[in-house]
Amino acid sequence: MDIVDSIVRSRMMAGIRSKNTKPEMVVRKFLHSKGFRYRLHSAKLPGKPDLALSKYRTVIFVHGCFWHQHEGCARAYRPSTRKEIWELKFASNKARDKKVLDALKELGWNSIVIWECGLVNSDPDIALKWLPYEIEHPKSYLFEWPDTPPYQT
Repeated sequence: MDIVDSIVRSRMMAGIRSKNTKPEMVVRKFLHSKGFRYRLHSAKLPGKPDLALSKYRTVIFVHGCFWHQHEGCARAYRPSTRKEIWELKFASNKARDKKVLDALKELGWNSIVIWECGLVNSDPDIALKWLPYEIEHPKSYLFEWPDTPPYQT
């Protein structure tokens, strides 16, 4: 059972943004301060990545734990109302994410997925200190951070 009525819930859901989210802005500000330059939401690449660093052939996605269902994360809960619709939505999101990452790999791009939970209540200079090195010296085509959610279920 939802704690708010459908009109309030509709207004709340309409306010959720897909671009320029707070976690994305934190990552952008951090990278810019370190001298990295990037394109935002490039339509030339599969999935319109949040950031594309063409010099390094690397893209960055800043994923919300809820919408992309970060496995093991407390923020990736499942709503108790309209379960079937939410299951389809989450499955669709995960399938699309995989398809996009596979397409980027085929094009020779490295992908970094930064989960929202890693940025919450943390100093970006400490939390993201690994990022410049990972951009310049990728170990594989896909890097996810944090690999273990700080807020586990």
